[in-house]
Amino acid sequence: MMYALEIENISKRFGDFYAVKKLSFQIPKGTVYGLLGPNGAGKTTTIRMVMNIIIPDEGSIKILNQSMDEEMKERIGYLPEDRGLYPKMKVGELLVFLAELKGLTGVNARKEIDFWLERFDLTGWKMKKVEELSRGMQQKLQFIVTVIHQPELIILDEPFGGLDPVNTKLLKDVMLEMKGKGRTIVFSTHRMEQVEMICDNICLINKAERILEGNLSQIKKQYGKNTIVLDYDGDAGFIHSFPEVEKIDDYGKFMEIKLKENVNTQALLQNLVGKININKYEVKEPSLNAIFIEKVGGKGVKDEKDPVSH
Repeated sequence: MMYALEIENISKRFGDFYAVKKLSFQIPKGTVYGLLGPNGAGKTTTIRMVMNIIIPDEGSIKILNQSMDEEMKERIGYLPEDRGLYPKMKVGELLVFLAELKGLTGVNARKEIDFWLERFDLTGWKMKKVEELSRGMQQKLQFIVTVIHQPELIILDEPFGGLDPVNTKLLKDVMLEMKGKGRTIVFSTHRMEQVEMICDNICLINKAERILEGNLSQIKKQYGKNTIVLDYDGDAGFIHSFPEVEKIDDYGKFMEIKLKENVNTQALLQNLVGKININKYEVKEPSLNAIFIEKVGGKGVKDEKDPVSH
């Protein structure tokens, strides 16, 4: 299998503090890969080591089967966590300037710029200064800057930050289109619903170490099909006392209920009928959010911030 990114046993320390510890994973070409974890887990530090912004204390990194160098950077699109746009420049002028830095000039640059501005509904803002754009618009502009040179590997650090639901869907659609064209996309996030929409494979990091990695569908199957999604109206607090229930994530009018092994899911349904108004009762694999909480929540998410990524 051809890999877009191969990370083997990389570590990064700051004094006695491990920001990343013995981390390994491989990302096949043409896939979408989610680098997950709570705030401060080491996601951004990992990405910065991939981009050669900081150097690992140990381990190795291969990108498109090569070591990172200046020529390799031209084949990568990188959206950093800390955004960097020139606020006083006009949108069109900024894109021309940054496209030229990526090797695009003349007709080719204008063609790409016009395509992306139209794709992200920013054509009418071409002559406006960057500082006049909303936070969400600036986020879309930053994404355009990241992909305008058609990179083979695209690395996005929290790409959905500042986007409303409509533009989140738009960016998700664009990412899937790029995957369809053979691009490889790596993105970090702590928002699980975005990962379930688009990722083929994931790596979950907590407290600098990998705690879960692999194909997303296979990971969910490992947790069995003993989760109930319950959409309801009324007072459902009594469900917590049921002996069949192992744990509940309760959101007020929505519950994700994990049952103990070998429990009859229909028996639980019968115990609910007549006591609450049931809008939806679905037996399914657990959500990635529930798996995330189970793997991370019970192990003490660290409060200190990663000295590099924050």
